[in-house]
Amino acid sequence: MERVTLRRLDDMHCHFRTGPLLTEVLPFTAQYAGRGIAMPNTRPRAILTGKDVAWYHDGIMRVLDGLLNRPTFEPLMTIEIRDNTTPEMIVEAQNAGAMAGKVYPLGVTTNSNEGLHNFSGRRVSRTFQAMQDVGIPLLIHGELDQERTLVTQREEVFLPTLLRLACKFPNLKIVLEHVSTKVAVETIKQCGENIAATITAHHLCLTLNDVIGDGIKPHHACMPIPKGFADRDALIEAATSGNPKFFLGSDTAPHPKERKECARGACGVYTAPVLPQLLAEIFEKAGHLDRLENFTSRFGAMFYGLPLNEGSITLTKKEWMVPNQIKSVVPFRAGTKLQWQLA
Repeated sequence: MERVTLRRLDDMHCHFRTGPLLTEVLPFTAQYAGRGIAMPNTRPRAILTGKDVAWYHDGIMRVLDGLLNRPTFEPLMTIEIRDNTTPEMIVEAQNAGAMAGKVYPLGVTTNSNEGLHNFSGRRVSRTFQAMQDVGIPLLIHGELDQERTLVTQREEVFLPTLLRLACKFPNLKIVLEHVSTKVAVETIKQCGENIAATITAHHLCLTLNDVIGDGIKPHHACMPIPKGFADRDALIEAATSGNPKFFLGSDTAPHPKERKECARGACGVYTAPVLPQLLAEIFEKAGHLDRLENFTSRFGAMFYGLPLNEGSITLTKKEWMVPNQIKSVVPFRAGTKLQWQLA
C-alpha cells in the first residue's frame, strides 16, 4: 500500500505540559487527533480539583484557538488522585469536565513525588468507590517503587494491586497505562471487559538495549522503562491483534533538551511529531496495516463510550527525515528516516 486513510486518532495519554511548552507541543497532536487525554501531573500547578480542571482546559483551548486553521480537537480532562482526594472532589471535578482520574504511585515517574502511597487505604477506597458510582474511569501508571525492586520489575510487581482493585470494584473501568511487559499484556487479556490497557509507539520500538545498551540514550529514557525482546514482541502482538482491550495512548512526554541531556535526565519520550507515521511503519512491518485504525481511532472510543471522531487523515508512503530538534525538544527518532508521512 502506498496510501492509507485513517479516522482522526484518539490519543488516550498525552502530556501537553503548561506555559510555553504547551504552545510548542499541542499543535502536533491536534494536527491528526480528534481527541487527546490530558494528563494531570503538571507543574507548578497539578490538576487536583474542579477549579484546576477548568483552568487547564482554558489554557489548552487558548492555544488551540490561536492556531491558524484551527484543527478539530477536543482535550479530554483528568484529575490526579492522591491520598487526600475525596469523593466530593471527584464529583466536583466531573462537573468541571473531568472524564477520568489518574493515579501515579509515589516516586515512579515524572512529577510523582506526591503520588499515591496506599492503594488499599480506607480514604482512597472511598474515592475509588465514588469513581465507580459516578462512572469516571481510573487510569493508573502501573508501577510500584518498592525496596529491592529493580526498575525493570516495577510493572510486574504492581499487577497484584491491579487485580485486587478489579475484584473490589467490579464495575469501575480501569486502564493500565503504557503497558511494557508480556506479563502485563497477559494479565489484561484475562481481566473483564472493564479493564483495558494503552500501548505507546515507543514501547513498540524500544528495548532496554536502546536505552543503555550502547551508551546512555536520554531521549529513549521513559517510565516504564522499555524491557526485553519478548516483552516488545508481546506488545506488538497485542497492538496489532484486533483485541479491543488494547488501544493507543502515546504517553508523548516532551522535556526541553537541557532537561534530558544532563546528570539526572527527565524521563519521557516525545512522539507527538511522528506518531501516526511511526505507527503505520510498525503495523505495516507486522503485516497488519489494515488493523491500525482500530487501534488508533476505534477501540479507545469504544472503551470510554465516546462517539467515533469525524474527519480523517491520510498517510503516504514517502520517506522523510525526522528533524534533530523541534524548537526546545528533541523528538523520538530524531535524525532518522521514516517511511510514512502525513499527506
